[in-house]
Amino acid sequence: MKDWPKEITAFIFDLDGVIFDSERAVYREWKLLSEKYGFSNLDEPYVKCIGVNAQTTRQIFLDYYGQDFPYDAYNAERTRNYHEKYDQGRLPLKPGIRELLETLRRRGFPAAIASSTRTQTVLAEIQAAGLEGYFRHIIGGDQVSRSKPEPDIFLKAAECLGVQPEKCCVIEDSYNGIRAASRAGMFPVMVPDMLPPDEEMRRKAGFIFPSLMELREAIG
Repeated sequence: MKDWPKEITAFIFDLDGVIFDSERAVYREWKLLSEKYGFSNLDEPYVKCIGVNAQTTRQIFLDYYGQDFPYDAYNAERTRNYHEKYDQGRLPLKPGIRELLETLRRRGFPAAIASSTRTQTVLAEIQAAGLEGYFRHIIGGDQVSRSKPEPDIFLKAAECLGVQPEKCCVIEDSYNGIRAASRAGMFPVMVPDMLPPDEEMRRKAGFIFPSLMELREAIG
């Protein structure tokens, strides 16, 4: 395996599917709704929503199911069910995330979160998990106008950290996240969650690791 790039001085994390095992949790809630209300083929639109913001997700569902699809009502119900199950620190962490964050802090690497999720939701989840001390900045999807795969959120995170984009490593699980990091001129690392890496991801990602533990070992 090639060596870890020495020019990397900062790390930017996605949230869902990287820090929290939340992509599957959200999917399960949508699956329950699809069974309850009888809308089919959920997987086809859902995979397109991984890594994008709330506005883009809404449009993906409407484009797939039709403009009369009651997305807002379904999503409100999904959100209530999700928070009832996972608030107050009950959202499961991805294995190895605490150890990775501790390694970065010990080595003096600044870190930020750049998530398509709303900022207040990110803050609440990070605080409930006791992880807020590891991140200098948290950028939510409501802080930028263009969603991933556009690079805006990662460029904003690098600006907040005061680090040049080419010196930032982005840790992502989604195709759109890797595309955004690549467009930002950063060093993308993919740790797959719900979506396996395809040929495009193998071209664009500097590394693909099966877990955060392997990523931590590579950084040293």
